[in-house]
Amino acid sequence: MIPAPTGATRLHIIIGDPIAQVRAPAGVSRAFAERGSDAILVPVQVAPVDLAGFLATATRVKNLDGIVATIPHKFACYRACATATERAHFIGAVNLMRRSPDGGWHGDMVDGLGFVGAARAKGFDPNGTRALQIGAGGAGSAIALALIDAGVRELAIHDSDAGRRDALIARLNERGRGRALIGAMDATGFDLVANATPAGMQPGDPLPVDMATVSPSAYCGCVITRPEVSPFIAAARERGCLTATGTDMYRALERVMVDFLLSRQPPS
Repeated sequence: MIPAPTGATRLHIIIGDPIAQVRAPAGVSRAFAERGSDAILVPVQVAPVDLAGFLATATRVKNLDGIVATIPHKFACYRACATATERAHFIGAVNLMRRSPDGGWHGDMVDGLGFVGAARAKGFDPNGTRALQIGAGGAGSAIALALIDAGVRELAIHDSDAGRRDALIARLNERGRGRALIGAMDATGFDLVANATPAGMQPGDPLPVDMATVSPSAYCGCVITRPEVSPFIAAARERGCLTATGTDMYRALERVMVDFLLSRQPPS
């Protein structure tokens, strides 16, 4: 149960546009209470055109300790951080911000930890596998980095924005770990297929990959939380694939988020 807030309750907010789809407020607020912290997470819808002014005001709110950023604010919020983790610097985006002692913001980008954590919770180890990822935006960049760091042998990336895709591939290959390369909607031969796009949130959205090419032995993960079972995950289950939904990803991510917001550094 989440205790009723009082004047002493510390505030955290999750900002996005839209915001109705997010599932974090109740779970994170409950986790705060379970750790003995008088704090709450509240959803706030902020349009991109209003973000800079909102963040300037938020910085002056003295009982506001943390910000969770979701679509489409992750890149802009990174630019608002005075300091950030190496992971966030690599991606150029953040989804978490906490108040620094000097009053500024310290950021991190942990979506990738949630994706890999959900895979491992389902019994799938990415190490040594061939992976196909659709999407190279903020969440996609974080997931790609986490997959490479988790030992993926080869990571093919497909994105409608070729420049964004190619820039991510080049940066991943600079790490000298698994090989990143250009992918397509053909999932033939891949052990893991990741949807890191919003495809499936709206009725009539096309599937992110050609499902006829997805092996029944492949692991399929998706970032979408609403609908809870995205069309991609539903189609993967019909083929017999092991799957994880965006909600599974969020559950794996929740502990990391709370650790960060309460000033406990998440694992690198």
